[in-house]
Amino acid sequence: MIQDVEKYLQEVESFRTADAKELENFRIKFLGKKGIINDLFAQFKSVPKEDKPKYGQLLNKLKKTAEEKVKTLRAQLEAAEATAPSGEDLTRPGYPYPLGARHPINIVKNRIIDIFRRIGFNVSEGPEIEDDWHNFTALNLPEYHPARDMQDTFFIQRHPDWLLRTHTSSVQIRYMESHDLPIRTISPGRVYRNEDISARSHILFHQVEGLYIDTDVSFADLKQTLLYFTEEMFGKSKIRLRPSYFPFTEPSAEVDIYWGLKTEDDYRITKGTGWLEIMGAGMVDPNVLKNMNIDPEKYSGYAFGMGIERIAMLLFGIPDIRMFFENDVRFLEQFKSVL
Repeated sequence: MIQDVEKYLQEVESFRTADAKELENFRIKFLGKKGIINDLFAQFKSVPKEDKPKYGQLLNKLKKTAEEKVKTLRAQLEAAEATAPSGEDLTRPGYPYPLGARHPINIVKNRIIDIFRRIGFNVSEGPEIEDDWHNFTALNLPEYHPARDMQDTFFIQRHPDWLLRTHTSSVQIRYMESHDLPIRTISPGRVYRNEDISARSHILFHQVEGLYIDTDVSFADLKQTLLYFTEEMFGKSKIRLRPSYFPFTEPSAEVDIYWGLKTEDDYRITKGTGWLEIMGAGMVDPNVLKNMNIDPEKYSGYAFGMGIERIAMLLFGIPDIRMFFENDVRFLEQFKSVL
């Protein structure tokens, strides 16, 4: 029986493998519940008394050697597996995850905000569902005022005093109610008007409106601000102001920039004049200041407003305003490189 143990010990000591399945079979053969070593321990009682010490020592050595052999070979197999080539070329670049792009409306809005922040304007926002006071009455548009017809409005059913705001001037009213003078703010956001959808108009669009109120604010301050904006946004240094009418400013003006007539597109978008309208502006009407409990004898201010879609269409040569809202990936992917 001692010879059997010695034979198994030699087999264990000489065992080598690089195969995990073969190693597992070896472990089961010697160390499993029905393995050789357990059988040898079960035969211990039938070993002659004089041979038991040597038999026991050899059997313990066999068990220890088998356990160490399994442990060593398993570690070698795991190390080899960890360092084995995966079959992939690790020098190749990583998987090219597709990059998103900013929406052109956000690109232009962010540019406008950045331009005006550089001259001290902060950003203010307000609700898109407004009441009549903030959207009309406080802006010098009392009930039944004919100028209300200039803006076809979406009213909230069952709540005739509530509506979808038609301009972000309502944000300026809320800002004047809650902030001390002087005021220098711009208000970007979505606005809604009940208009026919076409290549040039939509029921949903975006505006940025600006407001500056302080002592001794003049029309010359407004003109200088507009000139600064057009130079920064378009690289154009020639503007003109045409008399116009807005209920909340007096005097009021339409602002044009000289776009030029260098290409056929220039002739098309300026209708052959070289001039292009970009926004409306004017001095804040004294009645608006009174509605906000601001003394028009002491304070004055100017306001301006522009459509973000209109400017984006000019900058990027977009022919149809509906493209901004269709979420066509082919259209949006063109702005990946634009910040």
